[in-house]
Amino acid sequence: METVWLMYYLLSPIILIALYSISLHILNKLKNLPPTPFPALPFIGHIYLLHRPFHRSLSQVSRRYGPALFLRLGSRPVLLISSPSLAEECLSKNNDVIFANRPDLLNGRYFGYDYTSLSWSSYGDHWRNLRRISSLELLSSQRLHTLSHIRADEAFSLARKLYHLTKDEPEKVVEVKSALFEFTFNVLTRMITGKRYYGKSAENSREAKVLEEIAAATSEVAFETNVVDFLPLMRWFGFGGVEKKLMSIHDKRDEFMQRVINDNRKLMEMNIDIDVKKKSMVQVLLDFQRSDPHYYTDLTIKSLLLVRNSIFYP
Repeated sequence: METVWLMYYLLSPIILIALYSISLHILNKLKNLPPTPFPALPFIGHIYLLHRPFHRSLSQVSRRYGPALFLRLGSRPVLLISSPSLAEECLSKNNDVIFANRPDLLNGRYFGYDYTSLSWSSYGDHWRNLRRISSLELLSSQRLHTLSHIRADEAFSLARKLYHLTKDEPEKVVEVKSALFEFTFNVLTRMITGKRYYGKSAENSREAKVLEEIAAATSEVAFETNVVDFLPLMRWFGFGGVEKKLMSIHDKRDEFMQRVINDNRKLMEMNIDIDVKKKSMVQVLLDFQRSDPHYYTDLTIKSLLLVRNSIFYP
């Protein structure tokens, strides 16, 4: 009798999982969804099919099950398309609006100002206007050309630094990673904020340390947010503090960008003659704020700058 009960307790979970998977599989067919790999396990769905590197595992799943698949990655439904013709059909004029919105992930709530930034906003008038500003005013070919002096200046500084490192020992092996990081970092910050934050001639090395701390914290929390986004139950298994971490990082990012806005606003209010062709991105947006303060709020400006500011993402 004890053996029977033991077998019952051992087999019950397996039977329940099998019934769940079969029922879900039948339900997907009744809803006329794309083919889905069998089985989809409770809680994790098809996550068991994935491994690192992520893109290769998706490629393997596509080759095994087909070019159009419906996956359940934890609590989130996912459509996996690996055919150019199907991708074109999904993104054509007839279907593009269906796939235009973004998922409501934790990063979007905290880093996207509650899903209002360009990267996280729902498709609509607000998103279209943000995209227009970015493409026509901030990242247009003309704007990038007018800021080419920044890239030329930083490239000259990079070449001069490498020259000084090797002039006494021409055959010396030089580690260029930090120099290239400094070059990229300063090009971005000067185009966006008008200031250098890194290197011996930096205007504010303390702010550079703040940026490095924010970038490091953002990198550390990335894995935890991904886990919680797809497996909400993981909040109870050591990932419960991820939202507090995201809020802390968001507050630091927001505080930094607000200082940038305030400094540039003071500079412009002092009536200092700034060459229109050499205005930084934040100064361009502050000009828009003067003409339409109700739309171009500080929050809107910060969200646009943070989308373009990859220095927070190492």
